[in-house]
Amino acid sequence: MMSGRQDIVAEARSWLGTPYVHQASVKGAGADCLGLLRGVWRAVFGDEPETVPSYSMDWSEPQGEERMWAAARRHLTAKSPEELAAGDVLLFRMRDGGVAKHVGVVSETGAVPRFIHAYSGHGVVENALSDPWRRRVVACFAFPLEVE
Repeated sequence: MMSGRQDIVAEARSWLGTPYVHQASVKGAGADCLGLLRGVWRAVFGDEPETVPSYSMDWSEPQGEERMWAAARRHLTAKSPEELAAGDVLLFRMRDGGVAKHVGVVSETGAVPRFIHAYSGHGVVENALSDPWRRRVVACFAFPLEVE
């Protein structure tokens, strides 16, 4: 197993080009945004902290439940987006009034921050954290650097 922020970024980058496949988490074969995060967790920390139940493309939007946010709070450390660091996890709300249902891993900070995510129709990609993406960020988390 690896440890540290640069290991998290290196692992996330090793997934670049993986096709988008809903509910999948297999490097090179298919992943959605949560699948990418799960794969990074497995490579860096070992076993996933909980079993992910089956989920639809709309997540828990019809019920208005913040399931992804709740899971992030259970296993990651909440932090201020102003303290953004490489290896952090960003949680996005894809539309106003919708639940937060997209995640990505910060790959670079500074003048041109970037993040890695699995995006429908694009697969696992690295994008600039541009203003349209930044406006969708609702929470920032750090991976636990030590897992019990």
